[in-house]
Amino acid sequence: MNLVLNPPLLGFIVGTRAALAFGLGLLLADRMPESRRRTIGLTLLGIGAATTIAAAIAVFGRRDRSEWRSADL
Repeated sequence: MNLVLNPPLLGFIVGTRAALAFGLGLLLADRMPESRRRTIGLTLLGIGAATTIAAAIAVFGRRDRSEWRSADL
C-alpha cells in the first residue's frame, strides 16, 4: 500500500508530532518553573493529541473514501 501526502498535509502531520514531543519534553524537563512548564506542556500535549486525531482522520478517511469510489466504478 502506498500513501501519497500533499505538502500541506505532511507539514500538518509533522507539526502535530512536534507539538506532542515538545509538550512531553517540557513535562519531563526541569529547566522552567514547574507551574509554567506544566501549563505549557499540557497545552502542547493536548493540542498535539487533538490534531493527531484530526490528521489521522484526514489521512485514513481520505484513503477509505477513495477506495469506496474506485470500488463503485
